[in-house]
Amino acid sequence: MTATTTDCHVSFIVPAWNEARLLGATLDAILAAAGQLDVAHEVIVVDDDSSDATAAIATSRGARVVPVRNRNIARTRNDGAAVARGDHLFFVDADTLVNHRVLRAALDHLHAGDVGGGAVFRWDDPHRRLGRVLEFGVATLTRWAGLASGCFLYANRRAFEAVGGFDAGLMASEEWALSRALARIGPIRVLPQPEVTNGRKHAAQRVRDVLKVAARAALRGRKALREREFTHLWYTDPPRCRAHPCAGKLPPCPTHPSAAAAASPPW
Repeated sequence: MTATTTDCHVSFIVPAWNEARLLGATLDAILAAAGQLDVAHEVIVVDDDSSDATAAIATSRGARVVPVRNRNIARTRNDGAAVARGDHLFFVDADTLVNHRVLRAALDHLHAGDVGGGAVFRWDDPHRRLGRVLEFGVATLTRWAGLASGCFLYANRRAFEAVGGFDAGLMASEEWALSRALARIGPIRVLPQPEVTNGRKHAAQRVRDVLKVAARAALRGRKALREREFTHLWYTDPPRCRAHPCAGKLPPCPTHPSAAAAASPPW
């Protein structure tokens, strides 16, 4: 059920920048999962200065649209939390499909006393064998370390506010920082029930670019995570246009400018 102004159990907060292509499916999945569990909820789309139909699509699904101009996903998520009315906050990326099984498990653990958590993810199309290897590796690491992935993360509102929300100074790994902060005040867990997220970023990255970022992180340490230049892999798309199955989402590049007529890069 959709929440009334006085009754809201769960707030779904979806940060979005030019996500018209994928947002509709994300919101449909949220509404279906919440409806199947009959949980009072609201959906908030935090539209970070999109130039496409992101806001219109959100409105058509009954979501509340909060316009911001941040280009910082941690700050954008915090802006959504600031206006949310739910007892529990679920942060869902605009390219991620949540199902009722993972939502049910998360709510059960929150009701049992957990302060937050996340879930393992599956790419909708891993594109190459390395994708499955990365999925397994990330799932193993995050479940062992208790570090939620950014595409699906939840927290009890009081706990979220107690730790100050996401660290808006971080340009990347803000979800891991929040996971560690929450773990200091109560139990969190990464659920084995998977949610599905879009693999466009993984598919478009060159191995050498990822290695460069890893090397710089080793040299700069945590300071690198606060530098936009360092985190360009998260905030821009590389120029691998025509070969990429989501070529229409990539910004124009010198090699294939015509392949990006509808630019809408992910975070």
